[in-house]
Amino acid sequence: MTGTLLAALAAGVLLLAAGFALGRLAARRDVQDVLDLGTPVERATFQTLHTASLAAPPLRAGLTEDTARKAARRLRSLLGTEALCLTDRAAVLAWDGPGAAHHDEQVLERVAEVLDSGRSQSVRAGCGDPGCPLRWAVIAPLTGEEGVLGALVAYGSRESAVLVRAATEVARWVSVQLELAELDRSRTRLIEAEIRALRAQISPHFIYNSLAAIASFVRTDPARARELLLEFADFTRYSFRRHGDFAQLADELRSIEQYLALAGARFGDRLQVTLQVAPEVLPVTLPFLCLQPLVENAVKHGLEDSRRTCRITIAAQDAGAEAVVTIEDDGVGMDPDALRAILSGTRPQSSGIGLSNVDERLRQVYGDDYGLVVETGVDAGMKVTVRIPKYRAGVHRDPLA
Repeated sequence: MTGTLLAALAAGVLLLAAGFALGRLAARRDVQDVLDLGTPVERATFQTLHTASLAAPPLRAGLTEDTARKAARRLRSLLGTEALCLTDRAAVLAWDGPGAAHHDEQVLERVAEVLDSGRSQSVRAGCGDPGCPLRWAVIAPLTGEEGVLGALVAYGSRESAVLVRAATEVARWVSVQLELAELDRSRTRLIEAEIRALRAQISPHFIYNSLAAIASFVRTDPARARELLLEFADFTRYSFRRHGDFAQLADELRSIEQYLALAGARFGDRLQVTLQVAPEVLPVTLPFLCLQPLVENAVKHGLEDSRRTCRITIAAQDAGAEAVVTIEDDGVGMDPDALRAILSGTRPQSSGIGLSNVDERLRQVYGDDYGLVVETGVDAGMKVTVRIPKYRAGVHRDPLA
């Protein structure tokens, strides 16, 4: 289901629910207290949209007892029904309103028929209590990527075609939220898998060469060997940390400094590094390990593929709502056509962590407008620019990281 279709469906559901709720909500005291202006239709529409916005966050976490309990009261208010319950395929997850004691056992029998057919049904509640107001129930399926997940059951005092339609549309809206929850989980699993891949691709040659460089100083300069060993320990500890998909720019830059210190021990004066960092961008949060691969690429093309001195400039500047990070080297560069093939994934990078991996991760988190911008040419060096929004919903540093 495309993003446009999801948005259209959600908008249609909310507008339908707003119309259904008009008669029930226009006279409510809390609506009048909140909104002194506007027509009854406008006030009812606002209240419906507000209620839907409160129901959405728990549903975006998936269908569980906890999320169903938090959402059920909002959904019942949205429909204006006497009672409402949410189920999965095996149990009643949440009930809001009266009648749970003598309807709970009957729900799953009715729901089983809906789960098999995948279509909404209006049924007589069949309650034996003469004082119970729950006489009719509309059972609407809740669906996700894996098919029917459960059901929304809306109870009323009488049979109503309007309730059937409204409950069905609200169930579709709930299904959209559950589908988005699954997409969020898929995105999280993908990012975790890519971070594991990044860790696995940290060059074994870099680890070997770093330890060899440290060993070379053990007798001639023990103090420097000790400093380099601590840098190596901190670098590997950070790279293989267990918690968090995101990190602060300050942490990423510190890891880069450690990497460059180890590379400098190997290449000596051939590696010249300039850092230009605006202090105000240090707290900005960005995807974990998305800058170090770019620096490793600059070192590779500036030193390992050449015998000359390499100058690498790393700058992090404040650009209003964004932080702009540039990594520039004066190495051998690359043919632009070859670079385009690497970024598109049609040609693998020869070694190390691919630029395409970093480019894809940035686009997944921030959107296609935030991919890598690379300027290069044969024997012309390379400049990579990364733009990072200072704030993006869902992007935050894990406190355990």
